[in-house]
Formats: sequence, C-alpha cells, structure tokens
Amino acid sequence: NKQEKKKKYKQSKIKKKKGMTGNYPNYKPSEVLKFKEPLEGFACPITANTIGIQFLEFSIRDVDTKKIIFKSELDPEEEPVDLSTIDVDSLRTIRYLFDSSFLDADKIGTTVVFSVGNQPVRDFRMIERHYFKGELIKSFDFRFDFCIPNSTNSWECIYEMPKLTKKQKQEMIDAPGETVSDSFYFHGDKMIMHNKAFYGYKTSK
Repeated sequence: NKQEKKKKYKQSKIKKKKGMTGNYPNYKPSEVLKFKEPLEGFACPITANTIGIQFLEFSIRDVDTKKIIFKSELDPEEEPVDLSTIDVDSLRTIRYLFDSSFLDADKIGTTVVFSVGNQPVRDFRMIERHYFKGELIKSFDFRFDFCIPNSTNSWECIYEMPKLTKKQKQEMIDAPGETVSDSFYFHGDKMIMHNKAFYGYKTSK
C-alpha cells in the first residue's frame, strides 16, 4: 500500500508594504482581521512592546464546568531574560496539549493578569485568529479600554467556541500542532505584540 504524504498546512508569508520597519510590515487591526491563513513568521519585533505590558498570570477554564484547564504564573524571583542570548521567538510561542474534551466545550474563559509601564494605555486590543490545517475556523476580538500608569490589571475574555463536527474533532486529535492561533496585540492601531500557539489534543483513557 502506498502511504499518503502528510500535507503541511499553508502559511502566509509576511508581505512587504509601505511603512515597514526593518522586516516588519506594521499591520493594522483592519488588515489582521482579513488574514485567512496563519502567518509564517512574526509580524512585529519583540521590542515593539514600548509601553511595558508584562503578562504576570494566565489561566484557561471551561466556563460551564468551571474546570481550570491551564494556568501559568510569572516567577517574581526569576532573573530578567537577556534577549541577546536566546531565540526570542521561543518567548512568544507556546505549545498546548489539552484533553480532547476541550473540543466539546461551548465556552472557554481566559483570565490574564498584566502590568503596564509608566504611561497610560488606551485601547489595548487583542485579535486572535484560529486555524486548522491552514484554514480559518474562528476569530476573536477583545478590547481593554484603559489602564492607568504602573498598574496591574485583570482581563477576562469569553470565547464562544466554534461548532465542530465529530469528524472535525477527530481530525484535530489526529493532527497535533496543525491547530494554530496568531494573537495580535495593539495599542490603538500600533501592533505591539504577536504571539503564536500550537494545539494538540489527547484522548482520555
């Protein structure tokens, strides 16, 4: 029997355009909302976060069952990272492995605790684009209107999960890492962060 070659999902390359800074295209929210495929690289440098946003805690839960699915906290004793000594893209890439029951949830809630620097932050916005095998399956758009300088803030987001067929769920279980999301963070119209996530799902015994 001939074995079928596994197809790799299509990714969009970063497109050159006017107003680019270095190799980064300065995408606006209106452009990000039109993306149909995950980006191959990152859309802004890690140094674009000039307003001092720092994520301190992050948790994911099933809204209906209130079960905590994932939780992480920044270690306050940890030394600052020297960006010149590491692959900085590893700092903004995460790989999740969830139980397959995650795909059955109707609503997922996330809570992020974050601090800001010494200037006020107006219109902090997160746009998330979720894909499977290169095709858009869901898009989310959340806003945090205002943060006072040097404050710590808590931001809760509720995700209405896409309606998946039994076949689609099984395909996602069978293809770990091919469910992908791009999370773009904006201060007004300026992109200040871009994170990527890859998802795998394990079947409960």
